[in-house]
Amino acid sequence: MNATTRRQRDDPRLPLWAAVAAGLLAVAAALAAGHLVAALVDPFASPFLAVGNTAIDLTPHPVKDFAIRTFGEDDKLVLLAGMAVVIAGAAVVAGLLSRRGALPGTVLAGGLGVVGIVAVLARPTLGVTAVLAPVISLVVGVLVFRWLHRLARRPAGEPPEDATVDGPSTRPVDWRVPGLGRRRFLVTSTAVAAAAGATAAAGQFLGGRVDVEASRRSIRLTPDVTAPPIPEGADFAGDGTPTFLTSNADFYRVDTALSVPRVRAQDWRVRVHGMVDRELVLTYDDLLARPLVEKTISLCCVSNEVGGPYISTTTFIGVSLSDILAEAGIRPGSDQIATRSVDGWTCGTPVEDVMRPGSDALLAVGMNGEPLPVEHGFPVRMVVPGLYGFVSATKWLVDAELTTFADFDAYWVKRDWARRAPIKTMSRVDRPKAFEQVPAGRFVAAGVAWAQHRGVDKVEVRVDGGPWQATTLSTEVTVDTWRMWRAELDLPAGSHTLEVRATDRTGYTQTSERAEPIPDGAAGWHTIVFTARP
Repeated sequence: MNATTRRQRDDPRLPLWAAVAAGLLAVAAALAAGHLVAALVDPFASPFLAVGNTAIDLTPHPVKDFAIRTFGEDDKLVLLAGMAVVIAGAAVVAGLLSRRGALPGTVLAGGLGVVGIVAVLARPTLGVTAVLAPVISLVVGVLVFRWLHRLARRPAGEPPEDATVDGPSTRPVDWRVPGLGRRRFLVTSTAVAAAAGATAAAGQFLGGRVDVEASRRSIRLTPDVTAPPIPEGADFAGDGTPTFLTSNADFYRVDTALSVPRVRAQDWRVRVHGMVDRELVLTYDDLLARPLVEKTISLCCVSNEVGGPYISTTTFIGVSLSDILAEAGIRPGSDQIATRSVDGWTCGTPVEDVMRPGSDALLAVGMNGEPLPVEHGFPVRMVVPGLYGFVSATKWLVDAELTTFADFDAYWVKRDWARRAPIKTMSRVDRPKAFEQVPAGRFVAAGVAWAQHRGVDKVEVRVDGGPWQATTLSTEVTVDTWRMWRAELDLPAGSHTLEVRATDRTGYTQTSERAEPIPDGAAGWHTIVFTARP
């Protein structure tokens, strides 16, 4: 026996590689088992997703704003990846701390299970049976870790129960390292990894078994009132602005849903209740039986920084929300519509904004001539022009309660965002881009402006702090949509600063004073620094 083998045999600790493997595999098996059980009881009960959703709820809004600005629609993927790294790191540390005994790893597996249980109990839409998923996760994590730990540290000379030794032998057999013990552990660990992967895949498959796309494909939307066609000159796409209508694929998405809810149209219901004369429960077919109208509307996210990308325009198809509320009968004193998504997210919308004449507020079922995409709220979402999305645009809508602002605080209001948030008059430079190099001389700058309900009256630009110059505006479609602008500039060679401001039809001109997006929307002039090259 060489010196290395003797040291390995005399060392009571697990080998480093075996300790790390035991920790990682136990956590993987635990999460996979929880994911599979959640697929059978409620996909949102998956411990990994429940913890992620709770983390989103608890994250301070400056951190959320940073994530949205930095990662855009990939912010949730980054969160999941970050969680995976943290959990893997904790598993490695627990494994290393368990080289002499299984207690640290057992505590980690149990602790992760408890965290999963708490996260599931904190989700507003999950029932008692949903706790089964994190409980199973806890049990599997503890059992797998202790099993692998025991297998990895089997004392020298103590063979497994199913082992045989041919012929007489007085020499003890080291089943731990090296030789048969190592091979046995590797084979077992590989089997555990494969089983965890298969279990997770089965959970993912079963969790996605609701065929939402088939439900979408079966729907044909025929509006009773169509939106006017988009006129010529509605955009300056050739000069660098977006096209007037945003494709469904390019429409911005900002929400708290870590896993996109999957609800078939035939299973959907919305309950209208609270301070109403008569409670309504409407199905998807009930909506389609009502007059369907098309409305071209721009939606804007309150997380949009000055010059940010989170504004898009589409033609929505839906049912008048004010008509539905009028049918239910709004009782005196109700000033808020508290709406809920299927995943528990809540929103508070002023009644007056929905019920005022010409509000165009919708229960929307379609975008750009087709049923809503799943990630944009299929089967039904709410759309209220003129308000930032966090107070108006509930996706995957399932509940609408007439109440008061004094009696109910919505998801973001609990996090100190504004209760009422009308969209501010804003403008943006789309061409040139920041730090872009453009030819000196005659150059066309272009961008967009918006002032829902009020309309854009004029847009002005100035270069290097000089006089303001009026721009050419595109053809207006409606006051609830964005409006494009273009300006011809004479640029000498060198570095330049371009600023833009809009004035709406009330006579209000954008302020130069900067305001952060939270609590009620960003403010300030969008400013671009670029270079004109000779």
